Amino acid sequence: MTSRYLRHHEGHAITNVGWLRAAVLGANDGILSTASLIVGVASASPDARQVMIAGTAGLVAGSLSMAAGEYVSVSSQADLEKADLNRERRELHEDPEGELRELTGIYVKRGLDHDLADQVARQLTDHDALGAHARDELGLSKATRARPVQAAVASAASFAVGAAMPLLVAWLIPVRNIPIVVMAVSVVLLGLLGALGARGGNAPHAPAVIRVVLLGVAAMLLTIGLGRLFGTNV
Repeated sequence: MTSRYLRHHEGHAITNVGWLRAAVLGANDGILSTASLIVGVASASPDARQVMIAGTAGLVAGSLSMAAGEYVSVSSQADLEKADLNRERRELHEDPEGELRELTGIYVKRGLDHDLADQVARQLTDHDALGAHARDELGLSKATRARPVQAAVASAASFAVGAAMPLLVAWLIPVRNIPIVVMAVSVVLLGLLGALGARGGNAPHAPAVIRVVLLGVAAMLLTIGLGRLFGTNV
């Protein structure tokens, strides 16, 4: 019986939260920011070379920016987690009985009677005291633990892939058609990305798709308007 439970493994969407959030955010930003930049420049100046330079610069700068931003942000989260774990480790060493009572109280609040909560707390403390407090007091687990390098790489790579799509479209079509075609293709890509993100997180598809498409259309229309307003000064 025990060996059967040990072999059991059930996958959950929450285990993907770290890389999925970074990847979806990166790809969404790559598509939207690069497409907006391309349609804005194309609306201001019918010069294919300027459009491609702007789009390529946006891809490179955006990828590096996403990587740096994610690394710094997630590193700060990791530092906070480490500080909390170090404090718990110290408290377990200095006041083990107090920490046991604290863990028991957590399980009582979750619905166990006091005797059972005390038994569970003692068994988990004997097995892995720090792990029990990290999980049940601090809400930390291996699935949700901050991973700065993973987040940075996922964000940079997904941004570059997302940004390459509107850039490729702009390279393949006449410059006069860039605003409308790039915008149309980007809306489709944003919708697919929203659905993919929702599927990866086992969430409803429609709200995610509508949200990302509406925001994307608004951003690109704004840059088209600015490009036409300022012309070659953009």
